[in-house]
Parts: sequence; C-alpha cells; structure tokens
Amino acid sequence: MARGHQKAQSQERNKAKQAALKKSGHNANSQKKAAMKALTFQCVICKSMMPDPKTYRQHYENKHPSSELPEELKNM
Repeated sequence: MARGHQKAQSQERNKAKQAALKKSGHNANSQKKAAMKALTFQCVICKSMMPDPKTYRQHYENKHPSSELPEELKNM
C-alpha cells in the first residue's frame, strides 16, 4: 500500500489521466451516439435497428418468415 509521497504522486497522476480522458470526449455516451447514427433501418415488427438494407432483409427473412416483406425491401 502506498504511503506518504507515493500516495500523493499516484493521486496526481490519476487526476491528470482522468482530466485527459474527460478533455478528449471519449466516453460511452459519445460512442453510443456514434453507433446510433450508423443504424438507419428499423424493423417494422420488432423495432430492432440495422445498419444497411442487406442486413435488414436478412433479419426480416430469418426473424419474421411468416410476415410479408415491407415495400422498402421488395425493391432491393
């Protein structure tokens, strides 16, 4: 366990590291926002999000086989 001067140094390093992380804006919230921007297609039945029409079509055919394809997927 660090005592005295070592403890103070460790706390200073940790503060500097935390400040650098905060300044860079790299956190879970920003990552979630960026990921949500990439998910543009939403399933009309289960409301799950997909990044592209090909994945959407595969999802629809596998998860909802008894349902008819939506108009946006029939054109592809």
